[in-house]
Amino acid sequence: MYKILIVDDEEKIREVIREYAEFNGYEVAEAENGMEALGLCKLKDYDLIVMDIMMPKLDGFSACKEIRKIKDVPVIMLSARGEEYDKLFGFELGIDDYIVKPFSPKELMARVNVVLSRRHSTAANGLNVLKFGGLEINIPARSVTVDGVKAELTPKEYELLFYLVHNKNIALSRDKLLSDVWGYDFFGDDRTIDTHIKNLRNNLGNYRDFIVTLRGVGYKFEA
Repeated sequence: MYKILIVDDEEKIREVIREYAEFNGYEVAEAENGMEALGLCKLKDYDLIVMDIMMPKLDGFSACKEIRKIKDVPVIMLSARGEEYDKLFGFELGIDDYIVKPFSPKELMARVNVVLSRRHSTAANGLNVLKFGGLEINIPARSVTVDGVKAELTPKEYELLFYLVHNKNIALSRDKLLSDVWGYDFFGDDRTIDTHIKNLRNNLGNYRDFIVTLRGVGYKFEA
């Protein structure tokens, strides 16, 4: 049974999400601010976090950043603000989804299902460790090393890299990447992909050129 942590300073919102999550078979824990969520993540493991942005003590973005330092767990952000800047900033932090309040609990659960399914699907593909020169991708451990040094990738950067590698030498459009890596009709634009590719290349160091830009099309992995 997957364990979900719901983080929101509004009790009614936590109650609604809990009700729908438990109906879908998830085990649920709650926190009313980012500081409490960080404390819980230090003590326990969760399969996914649903977290509001605007909270007392520690906001959602800051909490996500701190949690990322200790746990590799997917995060879906909730916000009453739908500004593009907030969305892009969240995805640069490595969140997996962004939902604007008010939202449909059914849609939230659908997105939870997609994120969890995508996160755990690699376990069934029969792969273990992929090596391309000094670049090593450990599938079970969800880790990447560059010339023996562990690369600090966000969960989304890892998923993007794995998708590119899994489709090695295949030209992938930005729309295809948004659809398959993010898993639904994305509300953003091409800059989201370009930002993640830029960060991913920086983390790959000497192997950054393995990710090839196809002008007017998208990207492909070529090693």
